[in-house]
Amino acid sequence: MMWKDREEAGELLGQHMRGIGGLDGAVVLGIPRGGVVVAAPVAEALGGELGVIVARKLRAPHQPELAIGAVASDGSVWVEPRALRVLGVDAEYLEAERMLQSEEARRREALFGGHGPSLAGRPVIVVDDGIATGATAMAALRAARAAGATTVVLAAPVASPERADMLRGEADLVVCLIEDPNLYAVGQYYEDFRAIEDDEVMSLLESHGKKPSTERRTSTRGMARRPSGA
Repeated sequence: MMWKDREEAGELLGQHMRGIGGLDGAVVLGIPRGGVVVAAPVAEALGGELGVIVARKLRAPHQPELAIGAVASDGSVWVEPRALRVLGVDAEYLEAERMLQSEEARRREALFGGHGPSLAGRPVIVVDDGIATGATAMAALRAARAAGATTVVLAAPVASPERADMLRGEADLVVCLIEDPNLYAVGQYYEDFRAIEDDEVMSLLESHGKKPSTERRTSTRGMARRPSGA
């Protein structure tokens, strides 16, 4: 199965989730950037409020492209125990990287106007455009739980069964349209998997009633194109 783009995948995901009880009016938090494009039609389908939740990968020492975990803007963290053992990551390095990346996550979240409404006492759905390692999704779920959400759901169009099962250990519910044991790249399920710009995320938030400040919007002009989810 292949979707035309993230919007189509989000529409199908939202339609699927209408049949799940207890999610109407939930706070729907997309993981920027691509996850917000998927989250917008999910929020529409469920009559929920749209926002963002930012998580950053924790980089392995001397191997910045290799993730050993992830951290959310509030400091909620998840680490891959096997990666720590194999790479011999010490506690001092891990804490320094956690602080650095959580600060960057706060900066990114503020750029988009914060994650939005209060999560306390409400069901929360964390949405991404696909689950490869699951690291950022794990950190985002822990942050939503720490903020007082009554129910924490992870929703994505596609995931590997292994990572979906891992996330089921953290979320109350994991919803995926496809669980593919042969998943090697999320982009293989989309005809259009272009990079998403900050301005597009802001436009989606504005159209759903969340308006980042003029100062924040101006700050993104002229920024270099980055890969989705950076």
